[in-house]
Amino acid sequence: MARVSDLGGAPGHGPVPAPDPAEPVFGERWEGRAFALTAFTIGRLSGRNLEAFRDTLDRLTPAEYHDSGYFGRWLHAAQAMLVASAVLAPGAVDARARRLAGETVEEPPDPAEPAKPDYSPTAPGSLREVEAAPEYAVGDRVRARKGARLPGYARGRVGTVARVQPAHVLPDTHAVFAGENPQHVYTVRFSARELWGDGDDVVVTLELFETYLERA
Repeated sequence: MARVSDLGGAPGHGPVPAPDPAEPVFGERWEGRAFALTAFTIGRLSGRNLEAFRDTLDRLTPAEYHDSGYFGRWLHAAQAMLVASAVLAPGAVDARARRLAGETVEEPPDPAEPAKPDYSPTAPGSLREVEAAPEYAVGDRVRARKGARLPGYARGRVGTVARVQPAHVLPDTHAVFAGENPQHVYTVRFSARELWGDGDDVVVTLELFETYLERA
């Protein structure tokens, strides 16, 4: 299933602008506050589980994701996490904003009891040890599974393992607090022709978890 952030090769978004070294980190004052609020929310609600935050971003509506700007979508995601954890009532932020704007609006009552995830990481960071040997080796031909959580343009495509990376926490389960389930990660090299039907001299590499792959 396509995610709102899966824009690789999608038309209509124009070219990626070149980075401007002089551009400030926060273009407006509210962006810094949004960053701080979101970081605080992630730390207090999910034990610094960044996968949970990314998963929440991916579940925003297209309007929330595309029309709000970078830090605007961070605020939407922080709000969604607070509502999901029963820290905020649904509609509470909108009601407060309308009331501050002068409307007569009754705010929903606060939830009776927060429902924060019972979670703590097994180790710092995302690298983990896995006892099982890697399923694939450098040079193996592999196919990216169609149902995997990876860019849409790579699903079902065949590539070659270029490198075996250390094991990482699996984002699919980690994001929803269903376990870290660490897996080996592989750097897989794809030709542009395999991905898009053109460009024999261009190579694209992706870092893919073991369960995202099958032998070609």
